[in-house]
Amino acid sequence: MVKFSMKFPLKDIKALSGRYTYATDVTVLQRMQPVVRARGHMTKADLVAVGQWKSPRAVPKIATNDEGLIVEATRIALSTPHERLRLLSLTTLYGVGYPMASVILHWFHSDKYPILDFRALWSLGVEKPAYSFDNWMDYVHECRRLAGEAGCDMRTLDRALWQYSSEKQPPKTAKAGECE
Repeated sequence: MVKFSMKFPLKDIKALSGRYTYATDVTVLQRMQPVVRARGHMTKADLVAVGQWKSPRAVPKIATNDEGLIVEATRIALSTPHERLRLLSLTTLYGVGYPMASVILHWFHSDKYPILDFRALWSLGVEKPAYSFDNWMDYVHECRRLAGEAGCDMRTLDRALWQYSSEKQPPKTAKAGECE
């Protein structure tokens, strides 16, 4: 079980979220959200767009996935009631690890999911992230708890966690090239 210790008070979430800036605009994901949810799965173009936002260096790998596999893996992830199957069906796709899968769940699943990112984890006191299903679920439960206590949505909490790290995390502990 991962031990979390948020590095800032809950009352600062709104202010931190308000200062959030990220190089890649989320507008394309926001426009895709109702379409993907209504369709119940993603296309290759959708997955590439998510990759462009989360980790552009993963896009060449993502683009090699078969369209049918993308449709089926994302259909399962967006429809099954089983948490493990949601995440692991997405990680069967080439170029999709836990962080990328978390973005898909964050934007397109009807349940509330945080984005798994080394910055957000650092803001919760996790210095050396280890990605596993159990650690993922601990993170999901902690973020849902924090969002509930703070009275905010998951996107607001996610932006606050990322922004706090961006402002406070020493550069040598941040992993170059990894971002939200």
